[in-house]
This record gives sequence, C-alpha cells and structure tokens, in this order.
Amino acid sequence: MAKALVFIDNPGAALKKSSLELLTIARSLGDAVVAFNGELHDDVAAALGAHGASALYRPSATDLDDYLVAPKAAYLAAAVAASGAQTVLLENTADGKEIAARLGVKLNAGVITDVVGVDADGTAHKSVLAGSYTTTAKARTAVAVLTVKPNSVDVEAPAAASTPEAVTIDVPADATANAARVTGRAEKPASGRPELTEARIVVAGGRGVDGDFGPLEELADALGGALGASRAATDAGWIGHDYQVGQTGKTVSPQLYISAGISGAIQQKAGMQTSKVIVAINKDAESPIFEIADFGIIGDLFKVVPQATEEIKKRKG
Repeated sequence: MAKALVFIDNPGAALKKSSLELLTIARSLGDAVVAFNGELHDDVAAALGAHGASALYRPSATDLDDYLVAPKAAYLAAAVAASGAQTVLLENTADGKEIAARLGVKLNAGVITDVVGVDADGTAHKSVLAGSYTTTAKARTAVAVLTVKPNSVDVEAPAAASTPEAVTIDVPADATANAARVTGRAEKPASGRPELTEARIVVAGGRGVDGDFGPLEELADALGGALGASRAATDAGWIGHDYQVGQTGKTVSPQLYISAGISGAIQQKAGMQTSKVIVAINKDAESPIFEIADFGIIGDLFKVVPQATEEIKKRKG
C-alpha cells in the first residue's frame, strides 16, 4: 500500500487545521504516517490517531529547533527512508518550502509547491501566475514532495480512530547543516484572532483605510476572522508587515475574504485570489479588485464597514 508522510512541526497544544488537511490528503493517497517535531501533547497524539495516522516518527535529536531548517530536512529524509513513503506533504509556508527544496535535493525527488489539491493518483493541482490559473503536475520521481496551501481541502476523519506506532528516527550528524544556530526567539503577542493563513474569514484593508484599521478590526472580531492588509498599508507603517497579504506577503485562501480600500493590483491578487468568496468595498468603481470579486460594494468603507459590523452583531444577538 502506498504511503504518504506528513510533516508536523511544533504544533503546540493542538493541531492546526492545515495539519489536519494534510492528513486528509495523505489518507486519500494511501497509508498516512507522520514525521513529528516538537513536544507531543496528549491532545495532539489523540488527534493524530483520530485522523488516521498509522505511524508516528519522532527524531532522536531534541535540538532541531536550535538551528535553521537544514537538520529538519535531514530528519525528513531519514523518515522517508524508514517509512518507505512515496509522497511527502508539508505546509506551504516559507520554512515548509525551504525544507521541501532541501529534501528534494537529498532524495532526488520532484518538488511541487503552492498545491491547492491532490488527486488519488498523486496529481497535484497548483496555483500559478499570481493565482490566475490552476495547473496540474505530477512528479515522475520515486518520491514526490508537495507543499499544500491552507484551506485547500475539507478536513475529514476516518470512521475509526487508530493508534499510531511510535518510531524513533536517528538524525544523521551534519556539521554543515548545524553551522548556523538560532540564538534567540521572541513570541508574537497574541491578538485573540485566528492565524492569518489559517483563518476561514479574513478582513483586509489597504491604502483606502488611511491609517485607521479600527473599523476593520471590529468587523473581523464580529466575524471571528483574521485581520490582513495590503503592501501599501504595511509600507506606510499603519500595520505590521506580518499582516501583509500578497505576492511578497502571506498567501491566504479563506472561505470569505473581505477587501476594504484595496485597489486589487496583481501583487495583492497573488495572495488572496484563491479565496472561496471575495467581497470588495471600494469608492472607485474602476478598481481592479472588482474584476475578481464575487460581490462588490461601491462606497466609503468608513460608512459601509460599521453598518456591516452593526448588522452582524444584531444577528449574532
């Protein structure tokens, strides 16, 4: 039976939705096994079994996070050899794509990034050209390495939970891989909102907010969504760069994306065009954002957004 290896890296006390999506894809390809890094909490172990993981690989080394991503790629290569997996699935993050690239070199494997769907035969559907097109690709190598965008598939769990077999993997020592050490970390203050790339609802603002994200924050909180921004807004210093959605920022694919005061230039579209439903609010009827919007409102966001927030609060009641 074919095997698909899912890499789960430091999930904390609970698995992220994107990890559950990878497990769903893995089971559609065959036997789902997990290469895990980090502290394994009881709830995480239970979730892995509930979502069909048959084996749980963990590194013998406990210091993988003390270095950059090279040791993690070495660990994954060893996990692939031990499991016999034909497919490796990672999150489509900056680290995930770099690990995938290094793993591809180690295994002489085909690497496909920006994946938004995977067929049962391993054919990957890939978002290209700033999200303007979706193409299909399939690695012709013995092992395929795929990085999958979040919110690409619906999470499904098998009817019966499993108990993953625990396996320890020796990570080969590599002086080059361990040459650069992480000397410190600073935890990002919690906002109370979902992670931008994981959120099912995103409310984003651009140049049109003129420095005032207050109304958008209220709308995002009313919807239980995340806050995003265009490059123009982050470059102006109105909001941090970690909120940026776009070609040089984060890529999101929520169920609902609300764009307020954003023109919709190609750089912005690249980061949100695969959203399921796009609602655009802009005073300029000629803004490019309306070309891809499912619903458009031509108006002043400072009038439209507060009215929407008030109505949502009434309905939630």
